[in-house]
Amino acid sequence: MGSILSALYGGGRAEAAEDSGEESRIISFHSANRWELHYNSLKDSNQLLVVDFAASWCGPCKFIEPAIKAMANKFSDVEFAKIDVDELPDVARQFEVQAMPTFILLKNGKVVDKVVGAKKDELEKKIAKHAA
Repeated sequence: MGSILSALYGGGRAEAAEDSGEESRIISFHSANRWELHYNSLKDSNQLLVVDFAASWCGPCKFIEPAIKAMANKFSDVEFAKIDVDELPDVARQFEVQAMPTFILLKNGKVVDKVVGAKKDELEKKIAKHAA
């Protein structure tokens, strides 16, 4: 539902998967207002939301990006969002992001887990744990 509301209100756009030409399930947010709308629409939902806090200049962020796209396709019942910390520094501060990449896992509007760094295996295990 959050994706629908976000799309209606310009909440974000799905990034195109560069290597395959297909749409990615990861929604990128470029406006704090659009992020807030999407985030608030999921506060009463038990659906897991994985937020990837990254930066365009961050090497580890680029390194793990294909793995994140694969996880977004694998875990179809999980929402994935991407926020550039340079574009939305207030949102990054709200979630106390201090290093990139940082992955915040949210359920019912609350942080249920966090992974700091390009730790693919750890992130995948935590997504599987909280998606159930």
